[in-house]
Amino acid sequence: MSARVHLPMLEPRRGPSAAPGESGRVADPLLDPQARRVRYLRISVTDRCNYRCVYCMPADAALTFQPRAELLTFEELERLAGVFARLGVRKLRLTGGEPTVRAGVVDLVARLAAVPGIEQVVMTSNGHLLGELARPLAAAGLRSVNVSIDSADPARFRSLTSHGDLDRVLAGIDAARAAGLAVKLNAVAVEPGPGDEAAAAADLVALCRLAWARELPLRFIEPMPMSSAAYFVPAQVRTAARLRAAIEGAFGAALEPADAADADAADADAGPARYWRLGGDPARTLGIISAMTEHFCDRCNRLRLTATGELHACLGHDDAVSLRDVVRAGGDDAAVEAAIAIAVGGKRPGHEFLPSGAGAPAKHMITMGG
Repeated sequence: MSARVHLPMLEPRRGPSAAPGESGRVADPLLDPQARRVRYLRISVTDRCNYRCVYCMPADAALTFQPRAELLTFEELERLAGVFARLGVRKLRLTGGEPTVRAGVVDLVARLAAVPGIEQVVMTSNGHLLGELARPLAAAGLRSVNVSIDSADPARFRSLTSHGDLDRVLAGIDAARAAGLAVKLNAVAVEPGPGDEAAAAADLVALCRLAWARELPLRFIEPMPMSSAAYFVPAQVRTAARLRAAIEGAFGAALEPADAADADAADADAGPARYWRLGGDPARTLGIISAMTEHFCDRCNRLRLTATGELHACLGHDDAVSLRDVVRAGGDDAAVEAAIAIAVGGKRPGHEFLPSGAGAPAKHMITMGG
């Protein structure tokens, strides 16, 4: 199985973003056919990772990583970020694979943070290398980091990640906080198997306490079918409703919806999580990203750029436009804008994931960074 999926170029769909102006250029390349305005670009800087999480890149998956020459260079990424910024993108999130394994990532952050119009450069990481990189990343202009931590139990964490080191990740989280980075914790919510219910419930409680003791937001994520659902097990999807019930049962308190005053929930670019407070306590806030059961596609404001330059308008569909091909063919910024408009003009109303895993795209999560 290859980590790269070859995709056809899209024709622009009819809609607000595909209407040409008098100059012949698209009037608003970042307004999609559903009138959603894109302000947020996720950039995968590598398809490599130092972990092998079971729901993303299991140890037995035969993935072929791209040669380095196929990846966008830092100069190409800086140029593309400039084009997106001039069109109205204000937030960049660096993902992978694992973004910290890309050589020179601190320099890349500095380049992107200096792009006129870009207000936030943030990152999603497994935290393994943050102990040594947090301070230089913050100095380079990184604003925040979301750290994946799927279990508070060292043995279960190692099992889920194949060889992850929980203590090292926790040290990375603490280093990021000490460096002045805003930190959020992400956990993929997997339904326990028979006989594992008590341990799983204890792990939920431990994750919540770990986050709240550090005064950090914790967000649970429903598993999603990617890679043609090759690694997706429907019975393992812990739905948002079941997750809320499990937490309420474990803590003996009700989860109340967080109001708009919650700083994270009020940030339109913060992400798709919905937030609750345990017993109404602001110090015990958690989010749930419920792609499978409580959809949020209607407020999607993001695009995804892979490490090889393919621009995806939706995580749940395979269609993409290659910005790398435009750049390496000598295309000017107007040509890049036109390619962006094609991708945005084809942005779907939402994904088509089904509980069975049907409707899964062929692309791999490791190439997209979520």
